[in-house]
Amino acid sequence: MEQIDWIVLIGTLAFIVLYGTYKARGSKNVTDYLKGGNDSKWWTIGLSVMATQASAITFLSTPGQAFHSGMGFVQFYFGLPIAMVVICLVFIPIYHRLKVFTAYEYLETRFDLKTRTLTAILFLIQRGLAAGITIFAPAIILSAVLGWNLLYLNIIIGVLVIIYTVSGGTKAVSVTQKQQMGIIFLGMFLAFLIILNYLPLDITFNKALEIAGASGKMEVLDFSFDFENRYTFWSGIIGGTFLALSYFGTDQSQVQRYLSGKSVKQSQMGLIMNGLLKVPMQFFILLVGVMVFVFYQFNASPLHFNPAAVKDVMDSEYASEYVALEEEKKGIDSQLREVQMTYSIAEDSEKSTLSAEILNLQQQEETLREQSKAVIKKANPNAETNDKDYVFIHFILNNLPRGLIGLLLAVILSAAMSSTASELNALGSTTAIDLYKRNVKGRTDKQYVNASKWFTMLWGVVAILIACVANLFENLIELVNIIGSIFYGNVLGVFLLAFFIKYVKSNATFIAALITQAIVVVVWWLDVMPYLWLNLFGCALVMGIAVLLQVVLGNTGGAHSSTTEG
Repeated sequence: MEQIDWIVLIGTLAFIVLYGTYKARGSKNVTDYLKGGNDSKWWTIGLSVMATQASAITFLSTPGQAFHSGMGFVQFYFGLPIAMVVICLVFIPIYHRLKVFTAYEYLETRFDLKTRTLTAILFLIQRGLAAGITIFAPAIILSAVLGWNLLYLNIIIGVLVIIYTVSGGTKAVSVTQKQQMGIIFLGMFLAFLIILNYLPLDITFNKALEIAGASGKMEVLDFSFDFENRYTFWSGIIGGTFLALSYFGTDQSQVQRYLSGKSVKQSQMGLIMNGLLKVPMQFFILLVGVMVFVFYQFNASPLHFNPAAVKDVMDSEYASEYVALEEEKKGIDSQLREVQMTYSIAEDSEKSTLSAEILNLQQQEETLREQSKAVIKKANPNAETNDKDYVFIHFILNNLPRGLIGLLLAVILSAAMSSTASELNALGSTTAIDLYKRNVKGRTDKQYVNASKWFTMLWGVVAILIACVANLFENLIELVNIIGSIFYGNVLGVFLLAFFIKYVKSNATFIAALITQAIVVVVWWLDVMPYLWLNLFGCALVMGIAVLLQVVLGNTGGAHSSTTEG
């Protein structure tokens, strides 16, 4: 990195922290601090919701996912617009009518304190883990690529977020996320244009898409009913809908974004904005990854994208074996470049033959990559050989012009900060409202605000500690969604019981939630089904068990409050 990159990077991050602290100063009461004074406009809510979901993992892992597997991952988001409509019609009116600070407050009015406390604790567990991952993900990748100290990076990212999140609360999170999303959109758009500019002169955007298609990277839709296939149209529409319903409807890190809305309509418009823009945004980010793939069809790519893993093997007795694989790959790269150039100008009648030749060369290349992973494992059995998360950052550091490198690194760190800020804000709010305020009576508004700040800071420290002890887990964007899927279906089922099945009482629901959570963890551990389906499974299971228990328990199932809203 050059001096200009450091200036851009540090300047961008410093502006976000100082701006957020300045704009959100002076929160005097709990409503100001936890709900931003209830004055957020729909576009602020929409951008804040998008920024909360779009962590650094999105901008590191998603292009790498497309580079290796193509555009099919976009199906993961197909259920999101459906979920937005349901949440706008059902969840938001109830939350606003009851003037709740957290989603879990509603469950006490419908069921009882223990059910509210259980769902709040489930949220704290999964979101606390996820907060650590959102710090750890960019830190480990940047440390591996740039040689920065991983421990210091974890602490720096965490502390920067803590500063403005603790000082300004929900408003600080919302106002900074507008700036962060602006930086993210600018950086990704510039990266996309530069990738296209770096392709050979004869390779237009349409030809680039054709080349990607010939390599199987543009297969967006998979209508198969293959249960072992993680990303299909059906898993996206069904499993993705339940995941999005759980995440946006019951996860406090998202609920808090639209609880700050000026009115029900403003909150609904903010979520509709997210529903309309999220799938195109993810499609674009995946397309950036596909264009990186096309770029490397005409330019040499590394045998392995994780430089830390490569260093391990090059410092070992297996270095010559790895170098031999690199030399073999150079020959394949040269052949691939020639065939791709021929394919780009060939007649349609010739393309099927050339396409088969391209796929054969790519298969040879993939075989070499697998062999390189085996060599790396021999050199260091603990090395991380899955390099999907390193593809895009490698391209950034080795190909983008000076100054823009700093901007793209700012994009990655801004995304990490925006997601982590929302998570810490929600963790602090849930702890303060659902556990502390509910059980410690008689405190003043100022004391509850101070308690919220201390809890937010405490969760920030916990997230940093989790980041410092975490290990890289296959693909990071999948890890966060796996953690959510283990808990979300159960919590969503509890909310759906509360909304729609009025004869089910508190005791049946509470026992069903405990049983369901244990079963879902076991099902995930045994790898019985792809993780997206855990959302539907957990939701259906808790509702089914609760209904059965209510029949068994009868009138002893616990009464619900007369303040029930449906």
